[in-house]
Amino acid sequence: MRRNILFLLILCTIASAAVTRIEVTGRTDIPGFNYERVTGKAYFAVDPKLAANRRIADIDLAPRNDKGLVEFSSDIMIFRPKDGKGNGTVLMEITNRGGLGSIAALHSMAAGAGEYGDGFLFEQGFTLVLTGWEWDVPEGRGLLKLHAPLAKSATGPVLAEILVDKKSTSESLGDRAMIAYTAVDPASARMTVRDTPTGPRKEIPRGEWHIDADGTHVEYAAGFDPGRFYEVVYTGKDPVVAGLGMAAVRDFISYSKEHGIEQGEIKRAMTLGVSQSGRFLRTFLNDGFNADERGKKVFEGVWAHISGAGHGDFNMRFAQPSRMSGEWNGASNPVDLPPFSPAELAAGSGKNAVPKLFLTNGSHEYWGRAASLNHVTVDGKQDVSVGPDVRIYYVAGTQHSSAANTGAMRGLVQNQTNPMEWRWFLRAMLTSMNAWITNGTEPPPSRVPSTAKGELVAASAVKFPKIPGVNVAKEAYAPRALDFGPEFLSKGVATMEPPKFGAAFATLVPQVDADGNEISGVRLPELRVPLATYTGWNLRDPKIGGAEGLYALQGSMIPFARTKAAREKAGDPRPSIEERYRDEAEYVRGIETSSRELVKERFLLDRDVALVVARAKSRWATLAAAGVEK
Repeated sequence: MRRNILFLLILCTIASAAVTRIEVTGRTDIPGFNYERVTGKAYFAVDPKLAANRRIADIDLAPRNDKGLVEFSSDIMIFRPKDGKGNGTVLMEITNRGGLGSIAALHSMAAGAGEYGDGFLFEQGFTLVLTGWEWDVPEGRGLLKLHAPLAKSATGPVLAEILVDKKSTSESLGDRAMIAYTAVDPASARMTVRDTPTGPRKEIPRGEWHIDADGTHVEYAAGFDPGRFYEVVYTGKDPVVAGLGMAAVRDFISYSKEHGIEQGEIKRAMTLGVSQSGRFLRTFLNDGFNADERGKKVFEGVWAHISGAGHGDFNMRFAQPSRMSGEWNGASNPVDLPPFSPAELAAGSGKNAVPKLFLTNGSHEYWGRAASLNHVTVDGKQDVSVGPDVRIYYVAGTQHSSAANTGAMRGLVQNQTNPMEWRWFLRAMLTSMNAWITNGTEPPPSRVPSTAKGELVAASAVKFPKIPGVNVAKEAYAPRALDFGPEFLSKGVATMEPPKFGAAFATLVPQVDADGNEISGVRLPELRVPLATYTGWNLRDPKIGGAEGLYALQGSMIPFARTKAAREKAGDPRPSIEERYRDEAEYVRGIETSSRELVKERFLLDRDVALVVARAKSRWATLAAAGVEK
């Protein structure tokens, strides 16, 4: 194995080339596949005077080398066919907080052994590339990170929201485990508390709390209470030039398309971002990064998955990329800001760099991430059509991800979490996107709930059944217009923290049937042939406060009664499992039939029908044969 070598040439003769060198630090063969994993670091130098780089916030404050260029680097990871003979498509996964997620999301572990399961991406021939773009990822955890310079001498306000599930007396100023900006004048900091996401703030006297000696944590002797919203506003200095993360993504792919990855021929590029990473891609497009330094298109296909209508804190002064927003968190974060429509997003890079665009969301994104703003006017009154290069798909009855873990969420949410499996849909969509950008084969038409058809309504108009013991979500997340000061839109500089709240944008949610299951969109087999009611919302447990609020990213599974007698005793209006299906065989036949229908609609691959059926048998054993989980 070759290690610690350069596998790409230094671009000393190519005008406006931003990649200067790439170092390989490790190679590992992928067992069972003719693939290897390559790890290393990419080095960049960008000209701050080029129009393509003027959009990077604080680029003028970054240090320059003797050629007047701004230098930075990024960790990289590549999964490539060892013989260099792939399908010609680079798939860049936009890392979510520095981690690798596409293999877990797209590979079936049930259909294969080992770390890589059935190796779906490898079988398809993709070259999978990941580039660190986020500066605040912790060191030493095997995560991919952006190594960017500081905007020297810049100062300004930094806002840190603190929301806990159990009482504590010490909390980081950073988001979760991410690196925080250091407070340079702790004595001038202010801390407030609210009882609702957008309610009035009450200032906490300065003598009751303090920022620690390192300037990165808040110590509060009285303790942070669960379900309340604490905000600390403090002064930061020398912020990272965070927008260079977008340049890293742009320039690495631009280089790979022109020069290949080692001996492999790269003909086209597509990118997938999930959740935070999908919001990154929306901002990437809107900020114009899909055109490289020479104006060439970077990605032929862009896919933002479960990102709602959001953007993020990615390309601005004192950017905190990990921060998010939702119905019960992050109301002051610069996340859900216009533009929302895919036409406006895609136009950011200019008409010659508009990609094919997928926006895919589930039920939770309509309830908790304002996904309706993608295809409905901001007043909520009218459906908006999308152009021929855009597809929007809504997958009914899903929570934010397939990884439902009811055990881990006990004591935090009121209902079992939602185990609806996304994987099969994602695999079908990946092949559709690749066919679209490779040979022009159009994917299925967009499938979203319509206001005109009564499929998309206000939360108060959802006709959810009255199920004993189940509290129903009354409100969906509605982001507000935020005013961060006069330099925010033009320079990415917030001078007002917290921001001023403006009017709320109208958000709508999918309508349901008599079972409480959603009636529109892409309905997966588990929803077409149900054993339960599946929702995109789950309410907070009263023990952690805010019992009428949505718990971030979680959905609910509310199982049907097993028998008619049990249903009648409980007063449940939904027919029981024994009233719906004679036996397991009838249930499984229904699952297989609905799977075949989805294959015809091109939302499921024929190869995955057997896997869907096998999962359905497991769900029957859990909910019908072995009884309902308590």
